[in-house]
Amino acid sequence: MGKSLQSNQKASESRSMLLNIGPQHPAMHGIVRIVTELDGETVVGADVEIGYLHRAFEKMCEQGPYNNAIPYTDRLNYVSPLINNVGYCLAVEKLMGLKTTERCQYIRVIMSEISRITDHLTCVGASAMELGAFTVFLYMIKAREMLYELIENVTGARLTISYARVGGLKSDLPEDFEEKTLKFLTEIRGILKEVEGLLNKNRIFVDRLKGVGVISKQDALAYGITGPFLRSTGSEYDVRKDQPYLVYDRLDFDIPVGETGDNLDRYYVRMEEMEQSMRIVEQAFKQMPEGPVCVDMDGRVIPAAYMVDEAKMGQTRDFKNKIVEADPTLEGSSGPAHDVVYSDDKRVALPAKENTYGNIEGLMNHFKLVMHGHGLRPPKGEAYFAVEGANGELGFYVVSDGTDRPYRVRVRPPCFPIVAALPKLLIGDQLADIIPTFGSVNMIGGELDR
Repeated sequence: MGKSLQSNQKASESRSMLLNIGPQHPAMHGIVRIVTELDGETVVGADVEIGYLHRAFEKMCEQGPYNNAIPYTDRLNYVSPLINNVGYCLAVEKLMGLKTTERCQYIRVIMSEISRITDHLTCVGASAMELGAFTVFLYMIKAREMLYELIENVTGARLTISYARVGGLKSDLPEDFEEKTLKFLTEIRGILKEVEGLLNKNRIFVDRLKGVGVISKQDALAYGITGPFLRSTGSEYDVRKDQPYLVYDRLDFDIPVGETGDNLDRYYVRMEEMEQSMRIVEQAFKQMPEGPVCVDMDGRVIPAAYMVDEAKMGQTRDFKNKIVEADPTLEGSSGPAHDVVYSDDKRVALPAKENTYGNIEGLMNHFKLVMHGHGLRPPKGEAYFAVEGANGELGFYVVSDGTDRPYRVRVRPPCFPIVAALPKLLIGDQLADIIPTFGSVNMIGGELDR
């Protein structure tokens, strides 16, 4: 009896406790579950479970024509959807051997970098809030609202924007966009300075992040980690520099890197990346070629609704060379703007609205691109294209069988390898460190489990 009691005591001394964190935990976004094994408050084991938000993105892309996948890409990383749009379109364009106009490439860069800033603002702001720095969250969201206003002016939406098209863009930039953007970037720089003043020498914030969630450069590379997470370890890999696309090779910007690969370095890297993105946007505006001025010879502007009604009755004789007064959703998609942001390849580019409604050639072109069994028809083959997403390398692999819809679409999401490495990051740290470490991953559910 005495021996049994003694063995029970020894067993109780070595027992650990299992604790579920998520999916209901607010910091787990409702879609990730971490089963932690605790020795006191030290994490000695962690099992990360995903699958609570499987979106079937890849199979959905195979159900319809190529451009129909654009709204689905919005919902991968829905905090920086413009980068997803551009990455997918570049993959299909590579498959077709298409090159977009120069102005289109600059606009894609500008909108992608604005999107990257919104992503980093959200990540840093939310992570700081989870550590008690609620003021920082409010400052960051204030800055993000400015950028959302810009995005809405261009695309007509704030979050699920569906702006890019295979071969171009939905529309050109509004006339006052550059002036408004540069003004907002100046204000955002001031906000980031305030945030740095609140956090960079804040003893509580620094102590909670320094030396926590550490991963070495070798381990990060072995897991296939990219983006700010990898750069925090000292590796300079960035798709924009190492495999330049669009016009990034014409722009001067730095790649911020850390040293220790901890949560604090990841914070510093993201803060500096926002400054670099603002530099890129400012340079792109200076280099971007001008589009034609939208002036009609007779000074006549036709409301879009009137044009549609007249076209239904066949009254299109006076429409040639006229300007359409479009609603905000279609603004920038009229003929003069259309030509500078869309490919002139009729295999992919929808005609300008006044051509669709105003002449038979435009109507036929539109019909051939949108009707079932027609549409974009890349040659048989496959293509992979990678862009630098907010979380790292975002790659799209597209296979064509020669029909009007993809045979196969596969996406390489940047936050998936990081979540795979999460147990390695958590083990050895404290229970309270799980939240800041998970926040530094910037996990986006729609991208994580496609």
